[in-house]
Formats: sequence, structure tokens, C-alpha cells
Amino acid sequence: MTNPLLSDWNTPFNLPPFEAIEDAHVKPAVEAGLAEGRAAVQAIASDPEAPTFTNTIEALERSDSTLSKVLGVFYGSAGADANDVRDALMRDFSPMLSAYSSEITSNSALFARIETLWEARDTLDLTPEQARVLMLTYRSFVRSGAKLEGPQKARMAEIKSRLATLGTGFGQNLLADERDWVMPLAEADLEGLPQFVIDSARAAGEEKGADGPVVTLSRSLIVPFMQFSPRRDLREAAFKAWSARGENGNANDNRENAAEILRLREERARLLGYPSFAAYKLETEMAKTPEAVRDLLMRVWAPAKEAAERDGAILAEMMAKDGINGPLQPWDWRYYSAIRRKAEHDLDEAELKPYLQLDRMIEAAFACAHRLFGLDFEPLDVATYHPDARVWNVTRDGKHIAVFIGDYFARGSKRSGAWCTAMRSQQKLEGDIRPIVLNVCNFAKPSKDEAALLSYDDARTLFHEFGHALHQMLSNVTYGSISGTSVARDFVELPSQLFEHWLEVPEVLEEFATHAKTGAPMPRDMLDRLLAAQTYDQGFATVEYIASALVDLDFHDGDAPADPMAAQTETLARIGLPHAVTMRHATPHFAHIFSGDGYSAGYYSYMWSEVMDADAFEAFEEKGAFDTGTARLLEEHILSKGGSQDAEALYTAFRGRMPGVEALLKGRGLLTA
Repeated sequence: MTNPLLSDWNTPFNLPPFEAIEDAHVKPAVEAGLAEGRAAVQAIASDPEAPTFTNTIEALERSDSTLSKVLGVFYGSAGADANDVRDALMRDFSPMLSAYSSEITSNSALFARIETLWEARDTLDLTPEQARVLMLTYRSFVRSGAKLEGPQKARMAEIKSRLATLGTGFGQNLLADERDWVMPLAEADLEGLPQFVIDSARAAGEEKGADGPVVTLSRSLIVPFMQFSPRRDLREAAFKAWSARGENGNANDNRENAAEILRLREERARLLGYPSFAAYKLETEMAKTPEAVRDLLMRVWAPAKEAAERDGAILAEMMAKDGINGPLQPWDWRYYSAIRRKAEHDLDEAELKPYLQLDRMIEAAFACAHRLFGLDFEPLDVATYHPDARVWNVTRDGKHIAVFIGDYFARGSKRSGAWCTAMRSQQKLEGDIRPIVLNVCNFAKPSKDEAALLSYDDARTLFHEFGHALHQMLSNVTYGSISGTSVARDFVELPSQLFEHWLEVPEVLEEFATHAKTGAPMPRDMLDRLLAAQTYDQGFATVEYIASALVDLDFHDGDAPADPMAAQTETLARIGLPHAVTMRHATPHFAHIFSGDGYSAGYYSYMWSEVMDADAFEAFEEKGAFDTGTARLLEEHILSKGGSQDAEALYTAFRGRMPGVEALLKGRGLLTA
């Protein structure tokens, strides 16, 4: 039987033939890709010809083309549509892929060829992009342990394999906890809730097969429930379930996973000669050192904490006037903050939300991309991995640029959060390979025949992930290893956070924020009030974020804690986290840093990038939000370049200098706090 994952795809734009792909095809395809990759690597390592950039580095770039093709499809869809079979495959693949990677980086003959090229780099007449790829390849091998020998080399392979297994398990435990918890609501429990929350709860009940409305742990449902439910007991139950993900003492408990991950990361760093995992991890980022990260976070912490404490005192007074004794609790903050927001800014989420239709916000993101970069989006009627996913052909001046897939609704088979990934990355080494880019979100799915409505935070998330997608779609490099978002972790959030700013441009909302029932545009006074409230409650938002970032940094900067939960408590006590504010991501559900290595010791990167995105948008404001000249510079120096140059050089080429923290503080309304 022909395996469609290993066949040529005679489909529009070489899209995966999802209608023909079955779960049973995946493992044989991965095994075939591994075998092909091993053979290719061995051929490179044993090549009798002297090493050249072509027969070693470019050959290595090509060596895993089949494996990348298969895994791009599998991992691109498995996180968004999990089942027991796919979960088992991910658990099986983690040690297999780790072993494969270790085989490559520990291949002495292969590394000798790379090292020979590295030492002769000044004589090779390489292009700047080739020189960059050579440096990154050599550095990657060294940081993976290529210079280790004997027992140390073997131990490094064991550590990486175990970390891969633990990371996969952490993510699957979290998804299981999120999928399993529901809180049924009686009709009386719906009293006081806006209609859009009631509709979302009923739709969630239908998706879960319940007899009536339910609250789930989907952020797009549980957060508005905590904002609007007058039932303090139900808010408390929902918040505690949300906070306890991965910490329930059941088979999905992640606390031991987290502790072992931290121990192994520390051992890995020390094997390579680093004093801590943070020192190892940050060496290749823009920040370079834990001290630089801590300095940024603490510069913002003080004014943010002051603002949060001032706001918390106001909310506590409001609660006391309701006759509730005792301190303001975390399950009270969003409820009273929503009441205060309505009083101070005359903004009611129930009145605002009908103007933020999902389809219109997608149109808005596309329209901004057209005005800035000349991109057009045409719907494609093709098979996808799930009926909710939608597909567009992306063109510029009639030329195909990318395929974009948007998968927007929450469901039990999808892990929480929002993300962007590429099922296929842009590159030119093997022809003009155009990317397949996927945005995944978790917005509340409406009842049948109702329009999908977003909160303003949801709309911001949509723009954020689409900014990542633009980074992938506009990539224009030769080598896949530096394509798109393959950049320093504290630089990768710049394009995404920068694109969020266009949601705040008045003319965008004037055109696309239209009422779901009447089609009328958002009233100008409501639009003005919405934009005026952009810095509302930023003390809370900033404090919950920085608390998580500092816990992450403390976990990795020094000896691994024997008890991560105790270490988390110590960090929060040291910085004085206000009682009614919690970490955005507590340790047992901190998937950013424990489901994989990407954001470990790197959760700070959103704020590091925000320093740049605030400054970068000022470049547009100086000439107009849709100034095509500035957009051209952004594409030329950042969006098209991937990781082909150092991140600081890319930003400086665009802006002429590196920014300070003032633009960030101004953007969050914290300059005077």
C-alpha cells in the first residue's frame, strides 16, 4: 500500500493530502524518514572528498527533507487535533527523534568535517548567508556536545532523550487536565452573565456532550465567566481549577516532571562547562546573560507592582461595598475590574463584543497585510486535518507567496493557548519552496447560525499570531535552517507583537469592527473609549507576566531546585507578588518552559521583544501607520531575513539604533506609575 506521507503530493501548492492520510501512515513514514536521514548523514561523514560547504553543510541541510516533510504535517496538526493514537505516537517519537539528533551531533567524522570548514572559514569565499549557516551549524554541534567524549558524550545523549520524553509528557498531561474538567451550570447559574458567555457555555456543553451549559478550561470561556459571573463561589471554583492544572495529584500531575526537567537541564549545562542552564541558554540570545534579563524585568516590575497595588486597593473597596469581608482574592480581580472598567471608561464587554466578529477580524488582519506588504488572500477549498481549519492562498502581484491555514475554535482535542507553526518552511536550496503556515487559536465556538465573537484580547491574539505568520510567509532565504521564525527567542516575538499595534489603528476598527446583527460600524465614541482604555489594568497584566518570567529565570539561574513549587513560592515572596494577583503560568502548567526547550530560561523574551516592538511602531507613527516605505524596510531588514544575520544587526538596520525601555513603559501606561 502506498503511504501518502511518502508520496509526491500532486495537490494544489503541494499541500498535504489530508483526506488520504491516516494515523497508521505516520509511524512507518517517520521510520522511513529516519532511515533516509541516517543514510544521508553517513554518506556525508564518510565522503572521501575534502569537505566543502556544498558537500557537507548544504548536504546536511538536505539530509532530512523527507523527515521534515512528514513531521511538519504530523506535529503541525497533532497539537491542534489530538487523539489517543497521536498522543502515543508523540510519546514514541520523542526518544526516537532525540536519539537521531544525538547520533548526528555525536558523529565524530561529521563534526571533523564541519570543524575543518569552520577553521578555514575565512578562505572559503562564502556569501554572508552561507557564513551565517556555517557558524550556526558549528555552534549547534558544539552546544549539543560534539566535543564531549566517552561517558560524557553518552550521558548527554541520555539527558536529551529523557528531556524529550518528559517534555512531551508534560504537554499531554496538561491537555488531559484541561480536557477532563468541566463545571456544569444550572439555569440559575447563568443569571447575570452576558448572552455571549451563555452562548459559549451552551456551545461548550454541546461539544462535551453535556445536558446543558458548562464552563471549561478554555481561556476564551473561563476568563469571561470570571469577569461577569456574580456568583463568587462559582468564580472561585473555576479559578482554582484553572490554577490547578497539572497539580491535581492524579496521573496528569506535572510537579515531578518539572523537577526532573530542571535537574537534567542543569546537568546538561554543566557537562558543557556552563555555570547554569540560564547561562547556557541565554548565550545565543540577544540578552546574552541572566543579569541582563533580570535587569530588564526588575526595571519594569517596580512601576507595574505599584500600579497593581493601587488598582487592587480600589477593587477591594468595591468588594467591601458589596458587603464581602476579607481580602480581595484572585477570583475577584477580573470581576471587579470589569465593573470598574465600565464605570471609568463606559466599556461593557457585552456591548463591545458584537462588534468584534471573528470573520471581520480575520479580514482586518488580511487588509493590514495588504496595505503594508501587498499581500492578497484567496480562500482555498481543500482538505484539512479538521473541519474547523480554513485555508487561503497568499499572493503578491499574482505570484504565489504561501498557503495560510487558520484554525480558530477551541475543542477538546486541541491544547490550550495560541501558536503559529510552519508545516513547510520557506527555502530555496531545493527550489522555490513556499511555506505552509498555520495559526492555531482557542476562541469560543458559537452556537449554530451565530457569528463567532471575540473579546478585544482575543482579537489581539489573532493579530499576534498573524504577525508570526507574516514572518514565515515573507521569509526569503536560501537555507531552511534559518527560515522564517528561526531566530533568537527574544527576537521572535518582535513581528508578532508589532503587528498587534495595527488593531489599535482607528481606521482599522472603523472599517472592520461592525455589529454582528445590524452590520453598523462601531460607534465613534465607543471606539474612542476602547482605545483610551488600552492601558487599563496593565499593572495586573504586567505583574502576572513578570512573576512568571522571574520564576522561570530563577529556576534556571543556578542550582536546580529540589522542590520547584517551594522555589516558586520563594521567588514570589521575594518580589512581593500582590496577594490577589497570581502568576500567569504556575509551574505545573507552565507549558512554555516545560513542554519543550524553546522558552526555557526565555519566557522574558516577550518583554524583551516588546521593547523593540514599541519602538518599531513609533517608526510607523512618525510617517503614518500604513507607510509603505517603512513597511518595505521592515520586510527587507527583518521579516524576509529569518535568522540570516544576528538579531541586533537586523533591528539596527531597520531602525538605526537599539531602543530603550521607555517606549515599553509608555505603551503600558506605566511611565508615571
